[in-house]
Amino acid sequence: MFNYKELTKSYINGKWVRGESEKQYTLTNPYDDSELSTFPIASKEQVQYTYEVADKAYIAWAKDAVKRREVLEKVLAFFTDNEEEIVRVLAEESGSTYVKGKVEVGLTIACIQEAFKYVDSLGGRELPEVLPGKVNKAYRKPLGVISSISPFNFSLYLSMRTIVPALMLGNSVVHKGDIQTALTGGTIIAKAFDEAGIPAGVFNVILTKSYEIGDLMIEHPTVKLISFTGSTPMGCHIGQVAGGLLKRVALELGGNAPFVVLKDADVDQAVKAAIFGKFLHQGQICMMINRIIVHESLYDKFVEKFIVHAKGLPYGDPSDKSVVIGPLINHSQLENALGFIEEAKKDGIEVLLEGERVGNILTPTIFGNVSPNSKLAHTELFSPIASIIKVSSDEEAIEAANNTEFGLSSAIFTSDLVKGEELAAGLEFGMTHVNDQTVNAIESSPFGGVKNSGMGRFGNPWVVEEFTETKWVSVQTIDREFPF
Repeated sequence: MFNYKELTKSYINGKWVRGESEKQYTLTNPYDDSELSTFPIASKEQVQYTYEVADKAYIAWAKDAVKRREVLEKVLAFFTDNEEEIVRVLAEESGSTYVKGKVEVGLTIACIQEAFKYVDSLGGRELPEVLPGKVNKAYRKPLGVISSISPFNFSLYLSMRTIVPALMLGNSVVHKGDIQTALTGGTIIAKAFDEAGIPAGVFNVILTKSYEIGDLMIEHPTVKLISFTGSTPMGCHIGQVAGGLLKRVALELGGNAPFVVLKDADVDQAVKAAIFGKFLHQGQICMMINRIIVHESLYDKFVEKFIVHAKGLPYGDPSDKSVVIGPLINHSQLENALGFIEEAKKDGIEVLLEGERVGNILTPTIFGNVSPNSKLAHTELFSPIASIIKVSSDEEAIEAANNTEFGLSSAIFTSDLVKGEELAAGLEFGMTHVNDQTVNAIESSPFGGVKNSGMGRFGNPWVVEEFTETKWVSVQTIDREFPF
């Protein structure tokens, strides 16, 4: 067990360090706005120093697979032993319901377990002989220093899915989570690695804000890759800056996930899946269902059942294990959601279920007969607002699904599994799930988007390619004849 109120310092070069900026940040509970902690944030000079130590620390770490495995085992034990306590902090800090918190810690544990499969993958492997007497090998090497930047919504898991593979592949990491979730997206992770005995400087967590450090996490000369999960505009900025410096990026950005219900779908099962994929964590997930696209022959039946189910979702304090709908992360996010609702009403879109504001909670709001070309259908809502689109054919459904600048996750419901898989392969998204909802993550599957939803892939073995580089080494064992 641990006292989260003690975890409000940055973790730099193996030490817990008080922020040296003149600016402070107050961490609050999004459910009731109660203060959790107030602390000074890290200064730009502190972050500069962090990169300098990280650049020196990874060299010995990369050579010691035994140490990496030992640390990984202890980190796994930390999250397993403290699961319920971390779920509690997720509720207090990010408004996560008990179900969401359990899902997130479960994904984190799975991420750690998968890393045991590739922790020993550095080094060389022999390639087929092409020239007589020339032995060719492909060496997998760490990149060096990796910048990790994660969001508030799945603060723990979306941090760990970069941190774990980056470290276990021999890199050092400088990590900055969203300061709104400084504990679950930063210092609790640092505590796990600190207790596991990770060498000083290999893993660092900085509690700071962008206005304090600017683009330092992208521009610092020691940084070899920037892993960012967050908004598309910020991802574009990171891509532009990093591209100009010839630095690699792994970007998971915004989404506008379609949930397609074809005319031969099982409506009851589709409704259950849509409820979970739309309202988990109040819809604050990049993969969340943003548009529900239903064949006209099933539309009325689907809408009726979906509304009844949504109405019955319990809301309130996320520390109550029965609650499904908790608070949005902050007042700004809530005001944005209310703005989407008012604008949709002004545009004449049919309101099927009117949501209610209860403190910092917004109960489910459902719009029907939404035009696939409307602003509502093209907006990443990131809230418990559902848009239902009626289509007259399966072909129109697929066309509507692809009608977005984003391409992260998607889903198709149908009783014809062969057809479903064929359509899934053709959808313009990095991930498509047949007869399931859109919020899925499996450590042995490729996770990532296309179009404006980003680039790069998480999941083993794809993440190994992301966080390492390959070098060709040849050894000429006999004298070679040259033409001149």
